[in-house]
Amino acid sequence: MTRLPAATVAVPLLTCLATLGALTAWTAAGRAGTPARMEVTDGRVLVPSGPEATAAFFTVRNTGGADDVLTGVTGPGGHRAMLGRSVDIGHNARSMAMVPTAAVPAGETLRMTPTTLDIMISPPPRLAPGDRLTLTLHFRDSPSRTVRATAVRPGELGTNGGGGSGTGSARP
Repeated sequence: MTRLPAATVAVPLLTCLATLGALTAWTAAGRAGTPARMEVTDGRVLVPSGPEATAAFFTVRNTGGADDVLTGVTGPGGHRAMLGRSVDIGHNARSMAMVPTAAVPAGETLRMTPTTLDIMISPPPRLAPGDRLTLTLHFRDSPSRTVRATAVRPGELGTNGGGGSGTGSARP
Protein backbone atom coordinates (compact mmCIF):
# COMPACT_ATOMS: atom_id res chain seq x y z
CA MET A 1 0.00 0.00 0.00
CA THR A 2 1.38 3.36 -0.97
CA ARG A 3 0.89 6.45 1.09
CA LEU A 4 -0.13 9.74 -0.47
CA PRO A 5 1.97 12.79 0.36
CA ALA A 6 0.43 14.92 3.14
CA ALA A 7 0.03 17.92 0.80
CA THR A 8 -2.09 15.85 -1.59
CA VAL A 9 -4.60 15.14 1.17
CA ALA A 10 -4.32 18.42 3.08
CA VAL A 11 -5.14 20.83 0.25
CA PRO A 12 -8.60 19.40 -0.63
CA LEU A 13 -9.40 18.86 3.06
CA LEU A 14 -8.50 22.44 4.01
CA THR A 15 -10.43 23.79 1.00
CA CYS A 16 -13.55 21.89 2.08
CA LEU A 17 -13.20 23.06 5.68
CA ALA A 18 -12.69 26.68 4.60
CA THR A 19 -15.77 26.54 2.33
CA LEU A 20 -17.88 24.96 5.06
CA GLY A 21 -16.72 27.61 7.54
CA ALA A 22 -17.55 30.44 5.12
CA LEU A 23 -21.05 29.04 4.42
CA THR A 24 -21.68 28.60 8.15
CA ALA A 25 -20.63 32.22 8.83
CA TRP A 26 -22.82 33.50 5.94
CA THR A 27 -25.84 31.60 7.24
CA ALA A 28 -25.23 32.72 10.84
CA ALA A 29 -25.11 36.34 9.62
CA GLY A 30 -28.60 35.90 8.11
CA ARG A 31 -27.42 36.23 4.54
CA ALA A 32 -28.46 32.78 3.36
CA GLY A 33 -32.02 34.01 2.94
CA THR A 34 -35.32 32.42 3.78
CA PRO A 35 -37.93 30.97 1.45
CA ALA A 36 -40.88 33.04 0.31
CA ARG A 37 -43.70 33.18 2.89
CA MET A 38 -47.00 34.28 1.45
CA GLU A 39 -49.77 35.86 3.52
CA VAL A 40 -53.10 36.56 1.82
CA THR A 41 -55.52 38.94 3.57
CA ASP A 42 -58.22 41.56 2.99
CA GLY A 43 -60.33 39.44 0.61
CA ARG A 44 -63.17 41.30 -1.08
CA VAL A 45 -65.34 40.29 -4.02
CA LEU A 46 -67.70 42.66 -5.79
CA VAL A 47 -71.41 41.84 -5.75
CA PRO A 48 -72.04 41.19 -9.47
CA SER A 49 -73.70 43.97 -11.41
CA GLY A 50 -74.16 41.94 -14.59
CA PRO A 51 -74.10 38.40 -15.99
CA GLU A 52 -70.57 38.45 -17.43
CA ALA A 53 -68.08 38.59 -14.55
CA THR A 54 -67.14 40.04 -11.20
CA ALA A 55 -63.80 40.76 -9.56
CA ALA A 56 -62.08 39.77 -6.32
CA PHE A 57 -59.23 41.55 -4.58
CA PHE A 58 -56.67 40.49 -1.97
CA THR A 59 -53.54 41.80 -0.32
CA VAL A 60 -50.66 39.37 -0.85
CA ARG A 61 -47.61 39.86 1.39
CA ASN A 62 -44.31 38.05 0.92
CA THR A 63 -42.69 38.12 4.35
CA GLY A 64 -39.92 35.73 3.29
CA GLY A 65 -36.49 36.36 1.88
CA ALA A 66 -37.06 35.01 -1.65
CA ASP A 67 -39.19 36.26 -4.52
CA ASP A 68 -42.29 34.30 -5.54
CA VAL A 69 -44.90 34.49 -8.28
CA LEU A 70 -48.69 34.26 -8.16
CA THR A 71 -49.34 31.83 -11.02
CA GLY A 72 -53.09 31.40 -10.97
CA VAL A 73 -56.35 31.15 -9.10
CA THR A 74 -58.93 28.41 -8.73
CA GLY A 75 -62.50 29.55 -8.19
CA PRO A 76 -65.56 27.74 -6.89
CA GLY A 77 -66.91 24.91 -9.02
CA GLY A 78 -68.58 26.11 -12.21
CA HIS A 79 -66.78 29.47 -12.14
CA ARG A 80 -63.58 30.34 -13.97
CA ALA A 81 -61.12 32.51 -12.02
CA MET A 82 -58.18 34.26 -13.67
CA LEU A 83 -55.73 37.07 -13.03
CA GLY A 84 -56.51 40.25 -14.89
CA ARG A 85 -55.52 43.87 -15.01
CA SER A 86 -57.20 47.03 -16.13
CA VAL A 87 -55.60 48.60 -19.23
CA ASP A 88 -56.17 52.02 -20.74
CA ILE A 89 -57.55 51.70 -24.28
CA GLY A 90 -57.78 55.44 -24.92
CA HIS A 91 -60.55 58.05 -24.91
CA ASN A 92 -60.99 57.65 -21.11
CA ALA A 93 -61.90 53.98 -21.54
CA ARG A 94 -60.44 50.91 -19.88
CA SER A 95 -60.56 47.22 -20.67
CA MET A 96 -59.60 43.99 -18.91
CA ALA A 97 -56.51 42.05 -20.04
CA MET A 98 -55.62 38.59 -18.74
CA VAL A 99 -52.30 38.31 -16.92
CA PRO A 100 -50.52 34.94 -16.69
CA THR A 101 -48.58 35.72 -13.50
CA ALA A 102 -47.91 38.43 -10.92
CA ALA A 103 -44.57 38.82 -9.17
CA VAL A 104 -44.50 39.12 -5.38
CA PRO A 105 -40.94 40.17 -4.50
CA ALA A 106 -39.36 39.27 -1.17
CA GLY A 107 -40.45 41.62 1.60
CA GLU A 108 -43.06 43.37 -0.55
CA THR A 109 -46.84 43.56 -0.79
CA LEU A 110 -49.09 43.16 -3.81
CA ARG A 111 -52.39 44.98 -3.31
CA MET A 112 -55.06 44.11 -5.82
CA THR A 113 -57.35 46.99 -6.79
CA PRO A 114 -59.92 47.74 -9.50
CA THR A 115 -57.31 49.81 -11.36
CA THR A 116 -54.40 47.37 -11.04
CA LEU A 117 -54.42 43.60 -10.70
CA ASP A 118 -57.56 41.65 -9.75
CA ILE A 119 -59.11 38.22 -10.03
CA MET A 120 -61.86 37.99 -12.62
CA ILE A 121 -64.58 35.41 -11.90
CA SER A 122 -66.85 34.29 -14.72
CA PRO A 123 -69.72 33.67 -14.69
CA PRO A 124 -70.23 35.60 -11.49
CA PRO A 125 -71.64 33.63 -8.58
CA ARG A 126 -74.81 34.85 -6.91
CA LEU A 127 -73.62 37.03 -4.05
CA ALA A 128 -75.26 39.39 -1.62
CA PRO A 129 -73.30 41.82 0.57
CA GLY A 130 -71.63 39.90 3.39
CA ASP A 131 -71.59 36.54 1.57
CA ARG A 132 -68.23 34.77 1.44
CA LEU A 133 -66.55 33.28 -1.62
CA THR A 134 -63.68 30.76 -1.40
CA LEU A 135 -60.77 30.97 -3.86
CA THR A 136 -57.39 29.25 -3.99
CA LEU A 137 -54.32 31.27 -4.98
CA HIS A 138 -51.44 29.29 -6.49
CA PHE A 139 -47.79 30.30 -6.24
CA ARG A 140 -44.67 29.14 -8.07
CA ASP A 141 -42.67 28.24 -4.95
CA SER A 142 -45.00 28.61 -1.96
CA PRO A 143 -47.92 26.36 -1.04
CA SER A 144 -51.31 27.32 -2.46
CA ARG A 145 -53.50 29.42 -0.15
CA THR A 146 -57.24 28.84 0.11
CA VAL A 147 -58.80 32.11 1.19
CA ARG A 148 -62.21 33.72 1.52
CA ALA A 149 -63.42 37.01 0.14
CA THR A 150 -66.36 38.95 1.57
CA ALA A 151 -68.92 40.24 -0.94
CA VAL A 152 -69.20 44.04 -1.05
CA ARG A 153 -70.87 46.58 -3.30
CA PRO A 154 -68.41 48.42 -5.59
CA GLY A 155 -68.61 51.64 -3.58
CA GLU A 156 -67.83 49.73 -0.38
CA LEU A 157 -64.54 48.21 -1.53
CA GLY A 158 -62.66 50.58 0.78
CA THR A 159 -59.04 50.52 1.80
CA ASN A 160 -59.11 47.01 3.29
CA GLY A 161 -60.15 45.49 -0.01
CA GLY A 162 -57.19 46.56 -2.04
CA GLY A 163 -57.03 50.32 -1.87
CA GLY A 164 -53.64 51.86 -2.55
CA SER A 165 -51.01 50.89 -5.03
CA GLY A 166 -49.35 47.52 -5.25
CA THR A 167 -45.62 47.16 -5.09
CA GLY A 168 -45.61 43.81 -6.83
CA SER A 169 -45.78 43.75 -10.61
CA ALA A 170 -48.14 42.01 -12.95
CA ARG A 171 -46.45 40.47 -15.96
CA PRO A 172 -48.62 40.59 -19.08
